[in-house]
Amino acid sequence: MSDAALRAQALEGLAERLRGCTRCPLSEGRTMVVVGAGDPDADLMFIGEAPGANEDRTGLPFVGQAGGLLDGLLGGIGLSREQVFIANVLKCRPPGNRDPRPEEIAECRGFLVEQVALVRPRVICALGNFATRLLSGHPDGIGRVHGQPLPITMGGVDAILYPVYHPVAALYTRAMLGTLQEDFARIPSLLTAGSAPASPRSRAPRPAPAPPGVEATSQLGLF
Repeated sequence: MSDAALRAQALEGLAERLRGCTRCPLSEGRTMVVVGAGDPDADLMFIGEAPGANEDRTGLPFVGQAGGLLDGLLGGIGLSREQVFIANVLKCRPPGNRDPRPEEIAECRGFLVEQVALVRPRVICALGNFATRLLSGHPDGIGRVHGQPLPITMGGVDAILYPVYHPVAALYTRAMLGTLQEDFARIPSLLTAGSAPASPRSRAPRPAPAPPGVEATSQLGLF
């Protein structure tokens, strides 16, 4: 079995565990667990905050209007949803789409680290304030750091964290679409530049490390 097939198999095993997860109270109100979807061999991974109503109903990440906009942004740089991997920090929808709580993040974060360890992306695109602050470990808002790459290590994987506005921002403020398009236009160069800052990328599967598993190797405040 190929390396990619092994990692796909491991991701499906993780998905099965997540579908039965009852580690936090969000499991009591969900319709479906939104594990994540896409290419298990993707060089580019997107991480959002948490599922919304459409995602909770379908079990798929980034559907509805925001998902359609993300698809369009990907198409603008010659990519499709099938060529990337999309996930969220939380795998279950918070009631009323409220902000995730610290205890929910603590219970779910290890699953995200495991996904990153299995997919081994070169670039991790953080969508919006919440994902950016959590993954970078810094308090700077998306308005300050969007479009600015940050080398990180997550799940034993050296990658580039690339913060961009959440696509939903462009649904409320149409002028934001141009900013998103400009930031997305830089992604191909990040992918082709070889974005593992500390060591060459290894495709060999490995056991997923325990959380927290995220270490920033630069400072967002320098951008």
